[in-house]
Amino acid sequence: MAAPLLAVEDLRLHYRTEAGVLKALDGVSFELRRGEALVLLGESGCGKTSLSRALLRLLPRNVAQYSGRVLLDGADIMALPDERFRREVRWSRMAIVMQAAMNALNPVVRVGEQVAEPLMVHAGHSRTVAAEKAAQALTRVGVSADFMDRYPFELSGGMRQRVVLAMALITGPELVILDEPTSALDLLTQASIMNVLKRIKRETGTSFVLITHDVGTSSELADHVALMYAGQIVERSPARDFFRTPAHPYGQALMASVPRLHDRSEPRHLEGTPPPLIDPPAGCRFAPRCAQRFAPCDRPPPDVALEDGRRALCWLHGDAP
Repeated sequence: MAAPLLAVEDLRLHYRTEAGVLKALDGVSFELRRGEALVLLGESGCGKTSLSRALLRLLPRNVAQYSGRVLLDGADIMALPDERFRREVRWSRMAIVMQAAMNALNPVVRVGEQVAEPLMVHAGHSRTVAAEKAAQALTRVGVSADFMDRYPFELSGGMRQRVVLAMALITGPELVILDEPTSALDLLTQASIMNVLKRIKRETGTSFVLITHDVGTSSELADHVALMYAGQIVERSPARDFFRTPAHPYGQALMASVPRLHDRSEPRHLEGTPPPLIDPPAGCRFAPRCAQRFAPCDRPPPDVALEDGRRALCWLHGDAP
């Protein structure tokens, strides 16, 4: 089996706050192979966006701990000095599509200039060459080159999202992280954006990490699913297995809450809220909301290897003490 393009090992990102240390990422590990899409699924506040920022080293000033290993093609990019990381990794090999496209675009700079800028900064292209490639990148994501001279506020939400996608793709990165790329769009525009992503994945072999809480949207692109809860990944499964039969109780509850076209059963509401990441439970973090909770759940659960490469952080699949 080929080595993974991306391997994350025991990644931790903690923030200092007035209330204490917030453990946004607390021992996250997963792999992503070249040409595949990993969907990082979970409720708001579970640490998904912190993971995207940790991978690209886009960190705020109040970081209390940032540790672990991030291997890109086998090389530990966590060990790189900041300037070398910025020059050789960020945007060149790994890029990101930020949540809320309007916030990611400069409102007083024309769209064409913003799409071309990564090529001038990271690849050293002239303004003329970069502009030509920017027009091609926009066309690839479904935006006419005629929009090069427009400002972001002159575009619809869907068009702005495509522009940000073109900015991420223009340098030809091996991996693109998509942070809730369709969260503020209507259903038809969401479907259109997902079709663009599937076509780009098929044509270029680009790998994607899709961060979302939308189960329906994620199923369109996913090869694998990493289910995140309270700063930890509690299940890793091939998409075909996860969407049919989740292994972790949180995944089961999440899928039970989704309406299904050919299922007469009513969607079931998931009771409760995720625990605070400043003071998470000492045992299983999902236990206070879990219908299958039993005595061992008061202890930290094991990361259990299941069939077909699946893993679950759960005592139901391990040897209870």
